Amino acid sequence: MYKTTRGLVLREVSYRDSSKILTVLTESDGKLTISARGARRKGSKIAAAAQLLAFSEFTLFGRGGRWYLNEGSSIELFEGLRNDLGRFTLGQYVAQLLETVSDEDNPNIDILRLGLNSLYTLSQGKKVDTLVKAAFELRLMCLAGYAPMLDSCVQCGQKEMPVPMLDAYGGGLICSECATESGRMGIELCLSSLAAMRFITKADNERYFSFTLKEEALKRLSAATEQYVEVQLERSFRILEFYKKIAGGIEQ
Repeated sequence: MYKTTRGLVLREVSYRDSSKILTVLTESDGKLTISARGARRKGSKIAAAAQLLAFSEFTLFGRGGRWYLNEGSSIELFEGLRNDLGRFTLGQYVAQLLETVSDEDNPNIDILRLGLNSLYTLSQGKKVDTLVKAAFELRLMCLAGYAPMLDSCVQCGQKEMPVPMLDAYGGGLICSECATESGRMGIELCLSSLAAMRFITKADNERYFSFTLKEEALKRLSAATEQYVEVQLERSFRILEFYKKIAGGIEQ
């Protein structure tokens, strides 16, 4: 059985002398594992399409419950990432998050579109990388069913908070009084970083990067979204720690 679909290569693993096993987030089938025979061979016609972080069109052959790459052509390679180690590493973090929240046989075009938009924005370099990372993290959590409660304190319902905090374990904002009583001190936000979080969760598709923050507010936003992802997904990502070592904090 043959099928043609488009997808983003989230992971590649070398297989035998010249092949790869790909994890691809597709438009039609969600996450697929695909065998790309000969993809590492010099002059291979599928090499470009089968590389990490390539958005490509694939013609697949299915046999015995497995998919094999028959033909492939790249659509977008995000060249701006491939020329910058920090951004390429951040792109791999994007890919790992997409892989974590995606399922086979359960396509989610909004999650794929978010990943593509994030990689494209990083590749263009017109937005601060940390801003793109934080917006991607929070928006992805919303699309994956982990949207935080940002209108009021998750415990007492108080809306006006002089010192708002994000309680990642509680799933939303917590006021200082409730944080003290419960012993769960969240990550302290400021009014600007909180406003940015609310904007990211509610913005129309493709507008969630359309904001700016001063450096301190961006640091708070980034710390909050990172912790929220780690708590909600119950795992950490080593590639993110590697990215931080490369980037040395907030970049250009």
